[in-house]
Order: sequence, then C-alpha cells, then structure tokens
Amino acid sequence: MQNSQPVVPSRAFIALAVAFVAVLIVSCLIAGKIIVVAGVTVPASVLLFPLIYVIGDLFTEVYGFRTAKLMIWLGFAANLFVVGILLLTVALPHPSFWSHQAAYRTVFGMAPRVLVASLCGYLAGEFSNTFILSRLKAALGGRWLWARAICSSLVGEALDTGLFILVAFAGLFPKEVLLSLMLQQYLCKVGYEVAFLPVTCRLAAWLKRKEGCIYNSSRA
Repeated sequence: MQNSQPVVPSRAFIALAVAFVAVLIVSCLIAGKIIVVAGVTVPASVLLFPLIYVIGDLFTEVYGFRTAKLMIWLGFAANLFVVGILLLTVALPHPSFWSHQAAYRTVFGMAPRVLVASLCGYLAGEFSNTFILSRLKAALGGRWLWARAICSSLVGEALDTGLFILVAFAGLFPKEVLLSLMLQQYLCKVGYEVAFLPVTCRLAAWLKRKEGCIYNSSRA
C-alpha cells in the first residue's frame, strides 16, 4: 500500500488566500462610507471589492471550483468573526474618561446591516461568478479566459451589487438614489475587472505553470 504525500499549499496559494480574506474584510468595514470618485457616487468598498472577483477567478481557474468554494466560505467565516468582535467591543462598557464611544458607535454601528448586505451580495455574486467561470472553462476546453471572466463577472457583479445596495441602503435613500447607486457601482466594478483582465490572465498563466503539476484545476 502506497503512502500518498499530502499536498502542501504553495507560497502563491497562501498569498492569494490571505489577500482574498484581507480584501473582503476591509471592503466590509468601509462599505458604509459613500464616496465620490470622478463625479460618480459609490460605496467606498468599490475601491477594493472588485479584487475579490479577480482573486476568485484565479482560484477557480488555477486551483479548481472546489477550492474556490472553500475560499468563499472561508472569507464568509472571517468576515463574520471580525464584525462579531466589532459589535462586542461597541457593546462593552467603557470608562467615563473615554470620550469616543459615540464616534466609534457611528462608524461601526451600521456594521450588522452592512454585514448582512455584504454577505448576501458576496455569496450570491461569488458563487455565481465561480460556477459560471468553471462551467465555461469545461465547455471551452480552458480557452478564452478573458471572455469567460467577463461573462461570469457580468452576472456575479449584478447579483452582488443589487443585493448589497438593497439590503444596506433600502429605506435610507429614495428609490432613484438606490438605482443610481446600483448602476454606478455595477459599472465601476465591471470596468475595474475589465481593466485588470490583462493582469488576471498573466497571473493565471504564471500560476498554472507554477502549480499545474500539483493541483487539478478541473475538479468540480
């Protein structure tokens, strides 16, 4: 009976996993701030969140659908843990000489609603993006990553953006503002990913050469 050696995660895999979780957590923390970039009004999370889809595409393309699903759930658990700790620190009593409780509560007081919104959008968007990318990869024999990434992102970002805006801001802004936020955020995210596609394709090709003999990226 042969002893099979366990697969040890590579440095590249660990770096991607850390980046995925870190970007997701920071995006959730800044999602409640509305910013204006070049005249476009969007949640601050737009600065980082599209990278989640870029990294998710790399996991799906190089390491397989099963690994990508694992990373999605890992990100979910990490985000839940961080927001839970934030809520606990807000709720704990503070000494009378500490005068920043109101500011702290203002910054993190929206966290539960933003968390629910972020996680609803994140799960729907990431799972649909990963599923579509992996199925198109099988159908097209692994070719045309750029086209597969665009198609999967168009669906994933639509679900993500729509759910996030509705859950996070419904009742706080008029319907016209919500629709405007959805459209502007969606276009920003998709544009971000399209602009990043050359880097995504180069990274995927490099990772396949580096990891191809270790991981079976076709696993469902």
